[in-house]
Amino acid sequence: MAVWELWRQDDNGNRVQISAFADRIEALANALALESGVVHKQTYWVHGPSDPVCRTNRDLYRRLVREGEQMNAAGHSLDRFLRAWWQVSRPLSDQVRLDLDTVAAMVAAAGMVEPAPLRASWRSASFPYTHEPTTYAHWEAIVLSQIADLADFVDQGPLDKYAYFGVAAPRTAGCARALTTTWYNFDPNTYLECGAAGALGGWSEDDGIRKPLPGPHAELVNEREPGDQAIDFLGWDDLADLARCGQQYE
Repeated sequence: MAVWELWRQDDNGNRVQISAFADRIEALANALALESGVVHKQTYWVHGPSDPVCRTNRDLYRRLVREGEQMNAAGHSLDRFLRAWWQVSRPLSDQVRLDLDTVAAMVAAAGMVEPAPLRASWRSASFPYTHEPTTYAHWEAIVLSQIADLADFVDQGPLDKYAYFGVAAPRTAGCARALTTTWYNFDPNTYLECGAAGALGGWSEDDGIRKPLPGPHAELVNEREPGDQAIDFLGWDDLADLARCGQQYE
């Protein structure tokens, strides 16, 4: 059976194996979780077979749905997930593109770590809307905007059972955030499932999660189809679209 070893190099250059995993994504997630909390110059890496676990959009869709289900079962809120997702993303911010296993590991790591605390500055910052996110900064602006929106929802009071049919974020007039005010998803599972389905496709009717609408209906721009499609890498524009669809895709 294949094994992936997690290693660390400390401030003095000493190398030590920390643990071993039977799953490559779990090993990468643990490395990211540790690296995102490092203060000193410690380095973490995974040693083992380089063959990817996720090769297609469907592989990634199923993995993200699984992570979302686990976070829901653990009682994690969407706000907690987003603040943790932002935190574990920071060691990857200088990368232009990410392989699918790293994307899955980033989401899995967000379910492991204590999330970054909510910063008051996020709620008053300006996050101008852009139609063409291409860098880490654009993805970050969307996620921080969503964190600010969720804090505004909390101030307004508990959401009712109809919120999943669509509700507008109660933003202060003139507030500039990265996306429109409309929200449909308010927990990690629905956010990740809708985000992956809307941005990447890869879902199947056999999942029992979503079904094609019968009869004529209006399709979203660039709406993704079900089924498998091989993907080598995703850019921050793809992750920005995943975050957008996580908020606004039904």
